[in-house]
Order: sequence, then C-alpha cells, then structure tokens
Amino acid sequence: MSQSESEGSPLLGPAMDMADMDMGDKTHKLTKDLKKGKGNKGFIGRKGKAKFKMPNEVQQQPHYRKRRSSESYATYLYKVLKQVHPECGISKKGMMIMNSFMNDIFDRMATESTRLLRTAQKKTLTSREIQTSVRLMLPGELSKHAVSEGTKAITKYAQNSQHSGDF
Repeated sequence: MSQSESEGSPLLGPAMDMADMDMGDKTHKLTKDLKKGKGNKGFIGRKGKAKFKMPNEVQQQPHYRKRRSSESYATYLYKVLKQVHPECGISKKGMMIMNSFMNDIFDRMATESTRLLRTAQKKTLTSREIQTSVRLMLPGELSKHAVSEGTKAITKYAQNSQHSGDF
C-alpha cells in the first residue's frame, strides 16, 4: 500500500485507516471515485429531495442559433411581378423598398379601417371597412381597380370555403 492510502483520505478524513481497507476494495474504490469527482454521480438537490442531474455529455449540446422569422411580402411580390412581366426581375434593394412600401400601405389601411370602426361604434372589422378605407386612401382609377380585385378575392374565398365547410 502507498503512503497516501495509509494516512487516510482528505475527503473521508483520518478515520479511514488500515482497518477500513479490510472491508475489501469497495472503500478504496469509493475514495478514488470521490477524489476524481465521481461520488454520488447524478443526484443533486435539497434534503430528502433527490433531483436527477443529466450527465455532462447530454448537458453540453451545441447551441444552434434560431433563425429570425422575418415576415416579408417578397415571395408574393415576385409572383405578381412574374404574372405581369415574366421577362423582368428585381434586385434585393428593390425588393426591400417594395416590402417597405407594402408594410406602410398595410399599416395605413389598418389605421384607417380602425378609425372607421370607432366612428361607426362597431367592434368587428369586415370587408366593408377595408373597402371604404381603400376608396379613401387610393386615388381615382387605382381605388376602382383595388376594390374590384378585393371583391373578386373575397368572392373566390367564399366559394372555396363553402365547399370545404369553413365559412
């Protein structure tokens, strides 16, 4: 036996001597495990309440960055562009400007529609308020085209949802 084993373990105290070694290698193994930091592996917590601690291999998984979910009109704008001018494209900067324009128009429409709701003392936003806000905001021929496209979209939606039973 080595000199450190005969003196006792600093973790178990000087009470561990040659008599403890007679119990077999279990006490000796416990001393080595405690020195290596393996004692009571897996359990931490308060008195009487044992909480299981995950092994270090499982705890230290690589942290992947979450992608920001940025909502954009880019895909829809590109589809409309290809319907109108199939031979044309748009740059990234141009798409950013168009996306900003769409966000601005949406915000203005929503603000105007809620203003109409408050004036009429209603609580439900319907297609009628949206149509009125489009007529108020967009000039002349542009508002007429927007209203007809909106009416067409709502009619198509109503027909599709009647067949599926949603509306």
